[in-house]
Amino acid sequence: MEKIVRNTKETQIEFFLDRKNLTRQIETDCGFLSHMLDLFMARAGLGCQIIAKGDVKVDYHHLTEDMGIVLGTALNTLAKEILAQNSIKRYGHALLPMDGSLALVALDFSGRGGYYFDGSFPTQKCGDFDAELVNEFFNAVARSGNITLHMQILASDNSHHVAEAMFKGFGLAVKEALEATNTETSTKGVLL
Repeated sequence: MEKIVRNTKETQIEFFLDRKNLTRQIETDCGFLSHMLDLFMARAGLGCQIIAKGDVKVDYHHLTEDMGIVLGTALNTLAKEILAQNSIKRYGHALLPMDGSLALVALDFSGRGGYYFDGSFPTQKCGDFDAELVNEFFNAVARSGNITLHMQILASDNSHHVAEAMFKGFGLAVKEALEATNTETSTKGVLL
């Protein structure tokens, strides 16, 4: 897979996704986002090299949203690469407990991007990271990745654990959805 580069007036991102080498090197201007990306990659069974800088003196919004755009683009490209060789399961789901928090994640590499969320974060922040940006991230991933993504928070003990359950659950669901299968990927004959 080729490196994805996104340069705007607000962010500069270099992103490389690797299915063979599972080493993860993640350097962003936001420690919380780096941590969540690492959790996702580990559960998805993917390696990566990410260098991302943004206008974090404003806040983490642009960096977080643009990372979502880049990750979604990379996942869409990866799905197409796998589809060129095999059918994929296409659908994935996870029910992920993180201590007192519980997230339900279900997705479809449908070619029709949309993010649907039900739940709430107990606090507005995870350290200095606005909890609402977690949904901004996943909305950007779903749109740019052409993924139908549903997430539901079934229990929450603190905002960090809620976010962690969402990112880990998303990783497990992506891993399942991109698995090769003998089953027909789409009855329409076209996907993505």
